[in-house]
Amino acid sequence: MYPKKKRIAIVYDWIDKWGGVERVLLHLHSLFPEAHFFTSAIDIKKAQWAKQLSIHSSFLQSFPRIVRSWRALLLPLFPLAFESFEFDEYDLVISVTSAFAKGIITKPDTKHVCYLLTPPRYLWSHTNDYIPPLLQFIGKPLYNHLKKWDSYASKRPDGYISLSNTTANRAREYYNVESPVVYPPFDTHYWDGKRKEMKKPSHIDFSKPYYLWVGRMESYKKPELVIEAAKRTNSHPFIMVGVGSLEQSLKQKAPSNCQFAGSISDEELSYLYSGAEALIMPQNEDFGYVSLEAQYHGCPVIAYRKGGACETIKEGISGVFFDEQTVPSLVSVLERFAQISYNLRHSTTLIRKSIEAEFGVERFDREFLCQLQHYIQL
Repeated sequence: MYPKKKRIAIVYDWIDKWGGVERVLLHLHSLFPEAHFFTSAIDIKKAQWAKQLSIHSSFLQSFPRIVRSWRALLLPLFPLAFESFEFDEYDLVISVTSAFAKGIITKPDTKHVCYLLTPPRYLWSHTNDYIPPLLQFIGKPLYNHLKKWDSYASKRPDGYISLSNTTANRAREYYNVESPVVYPPFDTHYWDGKRKEMKKPSHIDFSKPYYLWVGRMESYKKPELVIEAAKRTNSHPFIMVGVGSLEQSLKQKAPSNCQFAGSISDEELSYLYSGAEALIMPQNEDFGYVSLEAQYHGCPVIAYRKGGACETIKEGISGVFFDEQTVPSLVSVLERFAQISYNLRHSTTLIRKSIEAEFGVERFDREFLCQLQHYIQL
């Protein structure tokens, strides 16, 4: 809770889904219940969680919904959308961003602290995962313009807090800024409740032990690696949780030992975590919230040894790694995993205590507020 005389705004890139970052936004709302939220556009049908927030959207909100859903078409307009907001009445603005929100303009009396999720991956670190080579060639002028704007906009915050060491390293490399790390809050009480209320998804066959993949079905999450690995192993079924632009093509490619759960409730997700042999995480994550969800349910993680996974998974205790983002590398670790899975499954109590200490809500509140106090007295 903060004194009412401190006026606070929270800015996020877009509000149109539910995921790890959206959990952070809700927690910031609990910390600063009178704060106003700003975003480029909101799709309340896809973001029911945001109904409780006081949200100001940009001129992009007036565009037809079908246009707003094609985010790539609006790329040239996002910088202008965030630069159009005014924050003169606020003492502190917290931008939470992996894209454009840090580019807001504030006057000297308004402090701006950026909670950086990552510098835009499609501009700096993972361009090929987001933009096909042909589109990179065709869109090079726009790409160069956005990269130049992002570099310039990175100088606007008065200070940075990074989501993870992975993000802090990117901020140093691409923006030439140093930033303390505050891991996002993992709400153990919330997931304790979901474990008590867990619900078996009725459309899934649980007749055999299974591996689990959870995420948005987009190329940067690497679901196709799991599909291809499933073709080469008959040991266990694979359950794919999530939706996205690749869903239909993945279903067409998938072997018979793959099941698609679609979009499910957290109670159903809790059930899947609790029963899975392991969560497979083949992507390079900025942090990797789902790995903590899985571990908290006693589910080991098989992860690509890059990015946030290296900060959230203890090798040989809560999971194992594979070193190359290839099908043979993933298949190899799946074969090796069977030999050590029993030991990983019996570290649950220790892992839960570790998650509470390293990633819990109280730890986030303490560290995040401490960093903000460098800029404004809360």
